[in-house]
Amino acid sequence: MRKTVVEFRNYTFKYRTQAEPTLSDINLTIYEGEKLLIAGPSGSGKSTLANSINGLVPFSYTGETEGVLQIMGHDPKELGLFGLSKLVGTVLQDTDSQFIGLTVGEDIAFALENDCVARTEMLDRVKAAAEMTNIHTHHLGHSPQALSGGQKQRVSIAGVLVDDVNILLFDEPLANLDPATGKYAMELIDRIHRETNATIIIIEHRLEDVLHCNVDRVVVMDEGRIIADTVPSELLSSNILKKAGIREPLYLTSLKYANCTIRSSDHPENINRIALEDSRQRLKEWFENTSVSSAGTESMPVLEFENINFSYQPSRQVLSNISFSVMKGEMLSIVGRNGAGKSTLSKLICGFEKPDTGRILLDGSNIENDSISTRAVKVGMVMQNPNHMISKPMIFDEVALGLVTRGHRKEQINRQVEKVLKICGLYPFRNWPVSALSYGQKKRVTIASILVLDPQMIILDEPTAGQDFRHYTEFMEFLLKLNREEGTTIIMITHDMHLILEYTTRAIVMSEGCVIANDTPAAILTNDDVIAAASLKRTSLYDLSIRAGISDSRAFVQHFIDYDRRVRE
Repeated sequence: MRKTVVEFRNYTFKYRTQAEPTLSDINLTIYEGEKLLIAGPSGSGKSTLANSINGLVPFSYTGETEGVLQIMGHDPKELGLFGLSKLVGTVLQDTDSQFIGLTVGEDIAFALENDCVARTEMLDRVKAAAEMTNIHTHHLGHSPQALSGGQKQRVSIAGVLVDDVNILLFDEPLANLDPATGKYAMELIDRIHRETNATIIIIEHRLEDVLHCNVDRVVVMDEGRIIADTVPSELLSSNILKKAGIREPLYLTSLKYANCTIRSSDHPENINRIALEDSRQRLKEWFENTSVSSAGTESMPVLEFENINFSYQPSRQVLSNISFSVMKGEMLSIVGRNGAGKSTLSKLICGFEKPDTGRILLDGSNIENDSISTRAVKVGMVMQNPNHMISKPMIFDEVALGLVTRGHRKEQINRQVEKVLKICGLYPFRNWPVSALSYGQKKRVTIASILVLDPQMIILDEPTAGQDFRHYTEFMEFLLKLNREEGTTIIMITHDMHLILEYTTRAIVMSEGCVIANDTPAAILTNDDVIAAASLKRTSLYDLSIRAGISDSRAFVQHFIDYDRRVRE
């Protein structure tokens, strides 16, 4: 008989400041050694459910509770936050906010220091946790802030593993990682699950990436309730994901376009296991006989990089001989691993940094001597970390700030701000404090604060990080409309391979500060050499075409892109 580690019975929770419950009538049992995925759109209650398990609800986020919750047979209120931390280890979405130690070793050892563990035992346990998470010994003396996104996540995982907790809770572990690192992260979590038999709970809406490794169950939430609790194969053969606004794996979308039947017995949860015997012919016919158009239009360059070199320190070159053009009215993606130089490139455009050598031309003019404010009239920048942009305590005031600074009338400000808040799915929260928002909602606030200014060009650094599929689709479709109807040029720095395929017509691939590819998304995401060099991830559409016996995989991927765009239009 399986041992119960988490049990919700008729559980309801309402935050102190809210009129309606965030969680309603939750009944859920999680068993020892289980690996569970909790998915759902923003506002569905999945984060509140997670915070109920780790004790942040109600000890940090107060409110009214009804029903029963037990963790390892204990009432969380009796254990307290410290007691719960000995049972539940949490790896936060924003790893920077989790670091305490000045070095990696100190941060991993923090829980042991609190327990007054002897130094010799502490060193052994820190070393063991570091080895399990593949943290190199020479990194133990480094500052956590100096590490890459993937390395930071490994430090956070080691910091909870060292305390030998029973339950590991991961809050959107893929949000800030490049595709290859995200794949490695899921494999690392899977290995930890197998080697420790800990109960693993993953909060994530990137379903296809999580299901790269086996998951025992998927719990789907919407509007504060559990709408599905089933195995992955049953979920992916149903229409629950569509109803809940969660993105299904791309290979399943392709099969549906070809009118293939998807059954739970076919193992649809994994591209390498799914049975295609009854689907191959239909997939080939859809590819060969469905006519789509992908004709592009000629345009003039609006932004040009000419032999750009840049370094923060003389001894370390960050950008080397960067040369490419962005066409007027284009939707372009810039991709590559963490630390490849993508964000640095955007800083040069906006004037936050100046190149060591080379020129940047905007509308044919050298912008070397243009101030940041002069460039901001034409170029709007949405930064990766929303906390680096937000300066007002209230949401409405934050979005309105740029218009206020530029001297617009109050009536015009109110009209434009309300319009953009609706587009970004933030209108219901317009009078909320920013501090009450999730990380993903803060991202939408920063996007809204730039959209409201109506710039000629928008640069978005990781626009979809922390966004659920519903809101992702809403604001991406708005950007697409802005691009097509107003001619706004849009540059997206992203790790999201789905975004590259669905919305951009060209991708610039960076690695080690250099441009290594400049091509269509279909060409890039089917090129194994480029994928390996830039830490990208091969699209599952490529794998589907191989398994279906379609010889021209690149053409198949491009066919899907064109067909999908036509369907969405």
